[in-house]
Amino acid sequence: MRRAWLIAAMAAIPVRAEPPLPVYPGTVHTRIGDDLIIGGEHFRIAYFTTRDALTQVADYFFQEWKRRGLPTAVDGDFHTEIVVSAFYTRDGLQRSVVLRRHDGKTVGFSILRDLWVREALAPETEPISLEGTLFSQQLVARDDAGQTKHLSALIKLDLSSAARELREQLANRGFTLSRETSLTRPGDRGLVLQHVAGAARVHTVLTAVDAGLTAMVQTWSPQWPPGTASSGRESSGETGEGK
Repeated sequence: MRRAWLIAAMAAIPVRAEPPLPVYPGTVHTRIGDDLIIGGEHFRIAYFTTRDALTQVADYFFQEWKRRGLPTAVDGDFHTEIVVSAFYTRDGLQRSVVLRRHDGKTVGFSILRDLWVREALAPETEPISLEGTLFSQQLVARDDAGQTKHLSALIKLDLSSAARELREQLANRGFTLSRETSLTRPGDRGLVLQHVAGAARVHTVLTAVDAGLTAMVQTWSPQWPPGTASSGRESSGETGEGK
């Protein structure tokens, strides 16, 4: 009887729906990874582009969140970058949009941050830094391979130049290019590169966002396949961190 009451009580607890990311009307939002951990905090991130003016996009989110009665803040130089944030105090969430102007377009990053959940910080790792990087973020996610590192960046380079610099930097860190293919999604122009060093693997997707502008999404797996035992310097955490 007691067990049946417990099951009924648990079933009656409402399930919290996945909170949506901020969305700008008329644009396609592309998620960067799944649930991500940045500095011990949980995030979801997506990016979008629009020809609407920087201030027009910022004003849309500001007015929408103020209309809902949410505490809202705005920051930036209001010429090349604007950040709009709203705080959902009851849910422990912060929604933000980071907006930058580039070649006549507004590039936006939609961000959802959980203010109540924190994780232990992962060991520091050195990210790849390409010349012309406009925005970059290092993320950490837990999976079967351990603390997998994710890097995302918006780079002021054309696709071929970004790919060339990436190959050179990874080669200098002891990684070997094991596979390179072109994106097969209709309407997309990009490359998929896979580098290995012992049990470590770096998987990179480069996508041409606009003329002279490339988006990079990169995953560093310290062990591949997951569960591979480390042996020797090449397959140690040092190599997986690109040292």
